[in-house]
Amino acid sequence: MSVTPYRRALIVGAGPGLGASLARAFAGECGMRVAVVARRREPLEAMAAETGAMPLVADASNAAGVDALFEAAALALGGAPDVVVYNASQRVRGSFVEVDAEEVARAIDVTAVAAFRVAQQAVRRMLPDRHGAVLFTGASAGVKGFSRSAAFAMGKFALRGLAQSMARELAPQGIHVAHIVVDGAIRTVHAPDDGQDVHLDPDAIAATYVYLLEQPRSVWSWEIEVRPWVERF
Repeated sequence: MSVTPYRRALIVGAGPGLGASLARAFAGECGMRVAVVARRREPLEAMAAETGAMPLVADASNAAGVDALFEAAALALGGAPDVVVYNASQRVRGSFVEVDAEEVARAIDVTAVAAFRVAQQAVRRMLPDRHGAVLFTGASAGVKGFSRSAAFAMGKFALRGLAQSMARELAPQGIHVAHIVVDGAIRTVHAPDDGQDVHLDPDAIAATYVYLLEQPRSVWSWEIEVRPWVERF
């Protein structure tokens, strides 16, 4: 079993790919109590049955919903989470001159502003003990903007800036903040591995999150990148 200084984890934006892998790693390898969060309960049922994670329904883009989420998480986990992962995002694709500005604003809210809301609630509960970790799932779009993907680039660049600012402020106060750049496509049943490792293995990505949680404070990373060999720099 992995040795981490953390006991209770909250994964916001948990789906059948990376979210499920994180739940398995945190509950199985790390022995944490885990709560998984999505806007609908159905996607969480199989994950909860497999890992023992507590399924919680919430919309992180709703401020009141985030407040209620942390109260529910504390009840489900037997205390406030000392690890919080923000794994949610929203994409809007389209020509720059044609994409709907309201849809862009909504995407940025889900990808970045909601991440701020979740992280703020988490840190408020972590600071009294000067102990905790907040991990953000980033993407290629957070370091390089792609054509026809302005909204995703804006959201992920904002998320990266949020993580860096938080890390500088909160590391001296005992809170480990890290941003994971997932630079490539994650393997799914719709994009299976062909033996060439062209897609990232979600279990291997989850192992990287565990590695971050195991880091001694003297060498805390604020950012780490995971990428398949086929992805261009």
